[in-house]
Amino acid sequence: MFSKLALRNVTRSLKDYSVYFLTLTFGVSIFYVFNSLESQWCMQMLAKSAHYMVESILIFMNVFSAFVSVVLACLILYANTFLMKRRKRELGTYFLLGLPTARVSLLLFLETLLIGLAALVTGILLGILLSQCLGLLTIAMFSAYPSGEAFGLVLSGKAVGKTALYFGVIFLLVMVFTGLSVSRARLIDLMQSGRRNEEMRERPLWRSVLTFLAGVALLLAAYAMLLLRGLLYIDPRFFLMLALGTLGTLLFFRSLSGFLLRVVKSRKKLYYKGLNMFVLRQFNSRIHTTYLSMTVICLLLLLAIGITACCVGLNNTIEQSTASAAPYDLTIQNYSGDTVRVDISTRLTEAGFDTDALLEDSLDFLLYYNDPVLTGFSDEEVNAAVSLRDYNALMAMQGKAPLAAAALPALSREPVLTGYGAFTGLAVVSDETAARLSPRRQVFAANYRGDKQAAEDALNAAYASPDFHTEETSFHLGTRIGVYMENMGSKILVLFMGLYLGMVFLLTAAAVLALQQLSQAADNAPRYRILARLGAPEKMRRRSVFTQVFLAFFLPLALAVVHAAVGMTAANAVIAQVGRVDSAASSAVTACFILVIYGAYFLATYCGSKRILRENG
Repeated sequence: MFSKLALRNVTRSLKDYSVYFLTLTFGVSIFYVFNSLESQWCMQMLAKSAHYMVESILIFMNVFSAFVSVVLACLILYANTFLMKRRKRELGTYFLLGLPTARVSLLLFLETLLIGLAALVTGILLGILLSQCLGLLTIAMFSAYPSGEAFGLVLSGKAVGKTALYFGVIFLLVMVFTGLSVSRARLIDLMQSGRRNEEMRERPLWRSVLTFLAGVALLLAAYAMLLLRGLLYIDPRFFLMLALGTLGTLLFFRSLSGFLLRVVKSRKKLYYKGLNMFVLRQFNSRIHTTYLSMTVICLLLLLAIGITACCVGLNNTIEQSTASAAPYDLTIQNYSGDTVRVDISTRLTEAGFDTDALLEDSLDFLLYYNDPVLTGFSDEEVNAAVSLRDYNALMAMQGKAPLAAAALPALSREPVLTGYGAFTGLAVVSDETAARLSPRRQVFAANYRGDKQAAEDALNAAYASPDFHTEETSFHLGTRIGVYMENMGSKILVLFMGLYLGMVFLLTAAAVLALQQLSQAADNAPRYRILARLGAPEKMRRRSVFTQVFLAFFLPLALAVVHAAVGMTAANAVIAQVGRVDSAASSAVTACFILVIYGAYFLATYCGSKRILRENG
């Protein structure tokens, strides 16, 4: 009986459950996506190469997942509180009919179980699709995919089990809190819900103006501190800057409860147009009591926008460093080359690496110590020197134009070594001048022929062979694939962590806003009924609902975008120290996430509020 009643209640209240169900589904799908990283092709590539960052990434994912589960648990409990508020009179009716508290708790338990199972299944199915989208995003980000492998749907059993376990615990907590709230509820409070109006006190205009100006001044001070000091110094002034920004945001929203209304009231034509008077007073009444939550929502949106944009921008910067760090498929440096020169190509052949078959081109050359008297460049300008003949041969291997002898001596910033820590400044001198310089090290640079991965495996095997090394020499191997794998590990960590946190913060902010607005729409239902009786047309009432929802969603987002623009300016200044910042890409990705998640909640909230208007009109 109770199972049928629970199913009927869920079906009957499906529209009331829409935002709650949307929150659960998005939460489950996001949690699944970022816990199924082991099934992503990029992680599998790292695992095949036994890369050390695989374990680090998975450890970070577990830590972040624990944090995210706590955030989602609080969000779901908040959403459940909204549902309980909507159903207070219904629960009071059950008590009036003589249903004991235990039975009511059992009924709510079954309803939570049904909606939880439906959201879990739907969320995992959506998560499987989103994980493929994430795979496509990583292909675009990494500009590569394993050749010969088909791209298709991948189900991670481990992620499904982990998602079911975490959300099972969350649903149990929801059931416990629901049971406690039912057991503590008083019948008179349940039956009189919705009849108590909030008392609104209109503040003097001068106080609202002063509060607004103080908030703006604090925000400008925080912006100035951030732009002047940057993000590199974490000291007491940094925390002071955060405090000023938070307090300024709080005062900004606090002042809106009186400032916006009084400003619009001064423009009589605008104030009395349509239902603007009703909309503004309702908005003023709500923001008077919800400015704290508006501040939190704005800061959550700031974190979502800032983290997502900065991580995507940093990800692109890391990608740019690959080209400069890997101009050739391989370089082998002989650190003993200043005293002992060896035939590296012959050494490789003797160790089992067929240089004739596996290498397209190669060059064995010397790097020299800089002598300012001979090169004309100080040690601060250049790290080493190279002869013009070797330099032009290296440029030919990179497909770049040679350097004319008339330009000597020349300062070059072109990379000549594969691997991080390469020389950043190179003095190019004539062959005669190079002969007078002291050798620094011997370098063997080459590009693969044919299957690069097969050649890489053969090279690693030869380099690890005892036949290649001697006691007199000290070698260092750097390969383009090795640099790429190093970059991939860093990019996965930066990109996935940023997207994970950004999406969770965005989901939290949007869900809280949606629940607040639906609660407000339910409270305003009698007022809309009065407006209908007074002759306000449905189109005008529908427009007033849209305006209220739009203001609630747009105001915190607008201020968060301003905060994020200033913060990203400071963050980009830091990122620019290691590479070029791609602001367009980071902004595009962030805008897509906001459009999908925030936009979905905005539409769901507007449709839900409009439905309440229609049913009570």
